Parts: sequence; C-alpha cells; structure tokens
Amino acid sequence: MVGWRAAVLCLWISCGSVAGQLEYSVSEETERGVVVGSVAQDLRLSAASLSLRNFRFLSSHGETYFGVDLASGSLVVREPADRERLCGAKAVCVLIYELVLEDPLELHKVHVHVLDINDNSPHFPAGDVQFHIPEFLMPGARFTLPNAEDADEGSNGLLSYSLSPSRHFRLDMGSRVDGSEFPELVLEKALDREQRATHRLVLTARDGGLPARSGEVQVTIVVVDTNDNAPVFERSVYRTKVPETAPNGTVLFRVQASDPDEGSNGEIRYSLSNSTQAKLRHYFHVHPRNGEVRVAPSLGPPETLLEAYIEARDKGAFSLANTAKLLVEVTDLNDHAPEVNLLTLSSPVSEDAATGTVIALLSVRDEDLGPNGKVTCSMYSGGPFKLKASFGNYYSLLTDGPLDREQVSEYQVLITASDGGSPPLSTRRTLTVSVADVNDNTPSFPKSKQELFVAENNAPGASLGHVFAQDPDLGKNGLVFYELLDIISEGQAASSLVAVDSFSGAITAKISFDFERLRGFHFQVEARDGGFPRRSATVTVNLFVVDRNDNVPVILFPLPKNGSVPVEIVPRSARTGYLITKVVAEDADSGSNAWLSYYIFQASDSSLFRISANVGELRTARLVLPTDAVKQKVVVVVQDHGDPSLSTSVTLGVLLSSSAPQVLPDFEDGWETGGHLSAQNLYLTIALACISFLFLGCLLFFVCSKLSQSAGCCTQSCCHSPEELRCGSKVASNPCISSATIDVTTVERLSHTYLYWASLGLGYDNNSLLLHGEYTAADLRNLASGVELNVPISCIQIRNRKGDHANVNAMVRYCSGLPFPSPGDLPDPGIEPGSPIL
Repeated sequence: MVGWRAAVLCLWISCGSVAGQLEYSVSEETERGVVVGSVAQDLRLSAASLSLRNFRFLSSHGETYFGVDLASGSLVVREPADRERLCGAKAVCVLIYELVLEDPLELHKVHVHVLDINDNSPHFPAGDVQFHIPEFLMPGARFTLPNAEDADEGSNGLLSYSLSPSRHFRLDMGSRVDGSEFPELVLEKALDREQRATHRLVLTARDGGLPARSGEVQVTIVVVDTNDNAPVFERSVYRTKVPETAPNGTVLFRVQASDPDEGSNGEIRYSLSNSTQAKLRHYFHVHPRNGEVRVAPSLGPPETLLEAYIEARDKGAFSLANTAKLLVEVTDLNDHAPEVNLLTLSSPVSEDAATGTVIALLSVRDEDLGPNGKVTCSMYSGGPFKLKASFGNYYSLLTDGPLDREQVSEYQVLITASDGGSPPLSTRRTLTVSVADVNDNTPSFPKSKQELFVAENNAPGASLGHVFAQDPDLGKNGLVFYELLDIISEGQAASSLVAVDSFSGAITAKISFDFERLRGFHFQVEARDGGFPRRSATVTVNLFVVDRNDNVPVILFPLPKNGSVPVEIVPRSARTGYLITKVVAEDADSGSNAWLSYYIFQASDSSLFRISANVGELRTARLVLPTDAVKQKVVVVVQDHGDPSLSTSVTLGVLLSSSAPQVLPDFEDGWETGGHLSAQNLYLTIALACISFLFLGCLLFFVCSKLSQSAGCCTQSCCHSPEELRCGSKVASNPCISSATIDVTTVERLSHTYLYWASLGLGYDNNSLLLHGEYTAADLRNLASGVELNVPISCIQIRNRKGDHANVNAMVRYCSGLPFPSPGDLPDPGIEPGSPIL
C-alpha cells in the first residue's frame, strides 16, 4: 500500500511545493546554545509540530555544529565553528544541512553562513629576515620581504605593512604578474659599511579588523661589498598541472636561472623562498643544483591551486638571490564511483495509482570534481516507470502508465548512476516495487449459459451440478460469492425449485422433478466478489429434466365396456392377414421409454392370430378352418422399451361368425381349446407329401409359360403392364387392356379414415382385376358383377393408402362369388408398400 509519506512526497514534488532553502548567518566561534534563527517560524510551523512530524536534521559533515531545538524550534549552536579550519581560504564559508519533515513529507535545505571574525593575528611564517647588501648598490635597489599570513577572511585578513623608520630604507609594495602584492625593502640611500655594518628594522603587518591585529618580524641588513649581480630566472612564473594521485617524486618543473658573475658569485643554488607558505613547503622538494621541483607527499584535494616561490641564490661572498613563482594546479581523477542513496520508497503501490505517482526519492553524489563528479541517472524496469530529476542531485521514481497486478505483481527497477569521467564510473541499485491489488476485475463465468441435466424423480437436496466463476484479484477482491436470482421460470419461482450454495456454487434440487409435468426451466446465478465496490456477473443455467421409465403404457382401444371383454367378429371366410382390430396404446414417457411394442401373451389358438409388433394390428395368421372354435380369446401385451421395461395387457374376445349375432356370447369363462393341432398336423402331412408333385408341376408350368410367352404375346407390347407380361397364354385373348383407378374412402370401426386405391385391369392372374379411381362400396359391388372389359373378372384388388399419402401401403383382393369386404375388412395403412395380402 502507498504510505502517507510517499503520498505527501508525491504531492510535494509534483506540485513544486519546495519551500526553497533557509539562509542563516552566524559568526565563527559562537558559543554553544546561541540561537541562530527560528526554523519553525521560517517554515510557518509550530515548534510542537516538528516533533509530531518526526523531523530529521541531516548533515553531510563529520561534526554537527548546529542543530534544531525541539522545544523552541530554533536553530542553535551545538559546537563552536572555526571558519578557518572548516573552509580555509575560501571567500564564503557555508555549511549545508537538510531538514526532512514527515507526515506529510517535506525537504528543505538549510544554509548556514559562518562569518569570519578577526580572531587571527598576522604572522610571518619564515621568521626573522636577514639581508646581505653590498655597499656599492645604488639607491633604488629592492629586496623582497616575506609576506605575512592571516587566516581570517575579508577585511579581517586584508594586510597592510609598515617599516620602522630608517634613513637608508623605505617600504614599498611590489606587484606580481597575478596581481598579488608583496612588501619590498627599497634602498633609499647608499650604504656605508664603515659607518654602519648592520641595520636592524622591524616589519609590521596589520590586518583590517576591528580592532586590528598585527604581527612583526625583524629584518636584519648586513652590508657587504661583493657580488653585484643577482641570478635571473628564465621565467617569472612557472605553471603546471598534476593529477591528484601523482606519486611521490614526480617532477613538476625544472627551473633555471642565470648569473653573469663568475666563480662562486655566479654559482646558483635553488631552494624554496621564504615567501612560500609554511603549509605548502612539505608538498615540494627542490633539487639545489639542477632546479628540479618534485612532488613530496600527496598534493591534497583536487581543484586546488598551489602557489609556491622558488629562490635562486648565487654563492658569492655576498650572495644575491631572485625568486620565481610556481603555480601547481591539482587536477581531479575519476577515482570515485557515484553513490545512490534511497531516501524513501513507497512499496507496494496500488495498481490504480495515477500516472505520475511518486514511488521513490533518491539522492546521488560523487566525491570527484568537475565532469568527474557530474552524475546522471538512468533507469531500466520493463514496466510503466520513469526517472525524473527533481532538484540538485535528487531524483524521483514515478509511474508512467497504468499498473495491472494481474499481469505483473512485482517489478525490479534498476537505477544506474554514471559520472562524466573518462572512462565513466557507474553504480547500480535495484529497487523492488510491488503492486498492491484493487478490485478492478469482475468475476467471469466460462460461458454465459450453462446446461445441467437431472433425472426425474430425484430426491430433494440432490446435487445438480455447480457454477464456477473466476476472479483474478487477491484476497477479498477475488473471493466469489454466488446468489440465485429469483426469477419466474415455467410459472414457478426459481428459488422454490433449486438452491445455490453461496460459497461453492453447488446447485441442489429443492423438489423432486417430474418430467411429465416439468421438462426443464432456466434460472440465473449471480457471482459477486468481496471487494469494494463489489463487482458481479451472471450466468444463465438451463436445467433439463431427463425422463425415466416411470409410466406404464395405457391402452386407449379397445376398451372394456361395463367391465366386459371387448369382442371382435371375424367372418369364417376371412383369409390370412384379415384385420381383426388394432390395439391403440400410449405412454406418457418420452424417447425409448415411450416406444411401444405389441405381442400376443396368450391366445386360445396361437396359430390363428398374429399381431404387428410396431402398430398393434391384430390379424389372422391363417385361414379360418371349420374346426376352429367359435369363441376365441387373445391377451395382447403392450410393453415399452425402458430400462426396466413396463407393460400392460388387454384381453380381446374374437367371435368366428359369418354374420353378426344378435346377442354376443359371454367371453368371461375359461379358455377354450379345440382340435386344431390335429388339423394342422394333417395339413403339414399333406404339404410334405405333395412337395415333390408341386415341384414338378411348377417346373412344367414354368417351361410352358416361357414357350407360350415367346409364341403368342401381343405385338403391341407397349400396352402391357408388368402384370400382363407375367400372365402368359391366359391373357392371349385380350393382350392389350387399358386400366383405370379407383379410390375408396370409408370409415372403419376404429374411427380411422382410409383411402383405398385400386387398379382396374389385369391382376396377378386372369381372375383378378386392378381398379384405379374413387368409388363407393356399392360401386365396387357393382364392379364385381362385371365391367366393360371382355375378360372374366373374379377378383378386385384394392390398394390402401391412408389420408392423402401417395405411398401404397397394402392391397387386398375381392374375389367374385364372395361378399364384398366391409371397410373394417380392408387392410390398415400400417402395412409396408409392396407387400399385398393375398
């Protein structure tokens, strides 16, 4: 989470609310406890708020000379500061502190100017001075006097010189090439060694402080009368640069001076002049003969200009000397890598943080100087971040785009700080930034619709399945709860049918479902997360009730009347396949559970009856024999194809009679059995005995038919139907006969409407007639006596089709000499096409 410190820091940096820097001045050597200024007042804060905001007063120095008093909020002196020790010869001595306030976070720079006081007196580091001046020197000769030093700054360190009164000498100020001045002793009047061999003068240096301080040195002049030429340097100023890490013994210069004198008066020795500051004397070593100037120890910090003076003095009895200036600039080397300091880091950061949110504040520094100490920072994170320079050597790490914890939950931000040296030095620091989760994802279902199946007759509380939604958020934001939306489906409230577990999404049944009453319904489940604000999504669940075989087939026809067995009358002239009745049943189940099959469970004569397994048509399986009993009973079982299967049965009475009796006999008595088995055996025996005769007869008939067909067929073969081509010689008298069609519509006792189609023409033999067209039953009877055909007619074949379907389903044949079949005797449309019943 983003802390309040980082939030305030973000606001402070982004809005530019830096109060700037606080400037204070205090004189050096100020005693402890002295108040320099009111920090709290300058920041417009109360003294108590400094403690409440956990302020820190940071110093980059080894010693803390100043601090902030918590009680008063004032900047006070902790230790007396010596400006000369802290800043040396710098014109301005400033101590820099950093004031950090938290809650909210603020950063201020505090500059304390240490003002110089006149606490140092001028002094001559070289001590007493002695000159040997030949007497023959003319007035105007000049002799360099040593410079005094004063560690104070400004007017406190501004020196003026004075010389004790003398008739032969006066004090004058000489000027160097760089503009600096030094005291010179000027000969005003020629010296007379015989009158006075030694002159003792006092050189006084006085600073500009108030009150002024002064220092003195004694100048002794010994008058000699030899060696009238002083050495002369080739150059008055020698300048060079040397790296700060130059080893001991490195040659800086090779100075050279000349002296026109001869002998010892012209022999020169080199040394550091008394004008060189005492603290610089140990930096250099001068070879007395060849003038080589070498580095002695370390030259000190870089960017320092060392100023020294070298003296060339001859070896005359009264040696003469001259000086030249040495300027040595100590150059910086890139020998320090940058330092990266992390001041504050706000991690984790919320994934909905706005672009520009400050995550971290860093400071960089390099102890090198110049380009070697100029540090630039760069960043690599692979994420939406950027590094921005705030002020000075501070950098802030900000977001530069949206964050998504579900994609990346943690970033490794690599900060690289490089200086401007050659080659550059760099420092790397890795910051770990974690992304905090917010509720920015809605629970999602795999599909917008889900299907569940349950078998009917389930127990209440049975598990139907479950719904599942995913939420990639963390914690409460990703915790999903489920709720059933109470909508009305199929006339019932969803909450009265099913229940949804709020934690697991499991769906259970509240009731037992009945497929015959409710085949399915739909409801909606809402998934909500635990975040704030909550997010939700819905899924539509379609629940389908799967049928079970829990319903017994119900017989619709025939039905017992007044508890009696239904009776069907079958004429004794009925042929094989005669439709006795049709058992109609239904099953409330669906699918295979409602697929019904019909079979005869029990019959008084099992050889007389057969039933269609699919449509339930009860027909005669053979011709009715005179020996068959008048009363027959058949038990038909209707069975579905469920697992396990269920069945029901109906008992039918069959009366074998050519005419309808006035009173139906009672079929409630026991089952009757006759001598049908002996008759059947007789038929089988006759059939077996005649097999050979039938085979020979068929073979002979086939040969004769082929011979007759090839010899006497009608030349107008285009008029022949397939049936006529098979007729052979029996149709030779009238080989080309046109045909007509009839359609017969009647109502059977099963209240089904049938449309009968017949062909008028030759049938399968010369005694049959095919009829086409629509005729009534009376018309068919009239056709039985004859039509306008010159052929004998003995049968009418009638093809049956149901309704308006064009497919021919069955065919019956009406033969002359027999009563015309009633509509009930005509075949049911359930017989497959092309399978006529003869």
